[in-house]
Amino acid sequence: MCGDRPGGPERRQPREGPALPSEGREALPTALGPRINKCKNYYEVLGVTKDAGDEDLKKAYRKLALKFHPDKNHAPGATDAFKKIGNAYAVLSNPEKRKQYDLTGNEEQACNQQNNGRFNFHRGCEADITPEDLFNIFFGGGFPSGSVHSFSNGRAGYSNQHQHRHSGHEREEERGDGGFSVFIQLMPIIVLILVSLLSQLMVSNPPYSLYPRSGSGQTIKMQTENLGVVYYVNKDFKNEYKGMLLQKVEKSVEEDYVTNIRNNCWKERQQKTDMQYAAKVYHDERLRRKAEALSMDNCKELERLTSIYKGG
Repeated sequence: MCGDRPGGPERRQPREGPALPSEGREALPTALGPRINKCKNYYEVLGVTKDAGDEDLKKAYRKLALKFHPDKNHAPGATDAFKKIGNAYAVLSNPEKRKQYDLTGNEEQACNQQNNGRFNFHRGCEADITPEDLFNIFFGGGFPSGSVHSFSNGRAGYSNQHQHRHSGHEREEERGDGGFSVFIQLMPIIVLILVSLLSQLMVSNPPYSLYPRSGSGQTIKMQTENLGVVYYVNKDFKNEYKGMLLQKVEKSVEEDYVTNIRNNCWKERQQKTDMQYAAKVYHDERLRRKAEALSMDNCKELERLTSIYKGG
């Protein structure tokens, strides 16, 4: 029975009961609350033996705390039972408190040693954490409810409603900090995008094109004085670019043209090499002749430009 002391014969091991649906928790036998409230032996409150380990204590606490949480169990004595279950676990899960409790065999003497004489006949030996705090640690915040349940740990009273508001405020602060952290992480990317956009806005389009472009009005054909490269400008070009400015533009035209010819020549050579290799591997005479017949126009143009640069 609950009146037995912890030094007596061992009690039964904790039993895992079937999970109860949320709508059925209020229908628990009303006799369980008064029975636990009459217990003054914490081992009997949790339904464990004196040599129960941490896992046994945790299993017993989880089972009973879910049954007697005031938000779900409104039976008479459920709130007091919930407090006593939390205090029992808090004391037995603390090695020092449990040792003193086992030595004295009396709740009041154990509390006098560990808690400066704090003892309540109905709540038993007070722990350093409220039953509601303990429940929140195990179950991540407990059941959602707008009701208020006050629990005292002997030092100050705490309101469940106050705790929910406080935790909600902390979550809002965490979300705010998280948003700021994300902004800081994205800052380098944002800066790069802005710099790229600004550079595109600041860099004006060249006044020429190597191909006619009706969209920009660059349809008037011209030719560089040095290499004879054809390029296209708009109707205002001749009025805006003269003398040194014109020479600078034509130099840019020739550089762009030579770069394009060089890239296209490399592609032609790569194509011819691939075709010759395939013809050799597959002994394909037709493919070999096709490779030899490639015109290689860009490579010929590159040779012409090279000879001009060399003064040939």
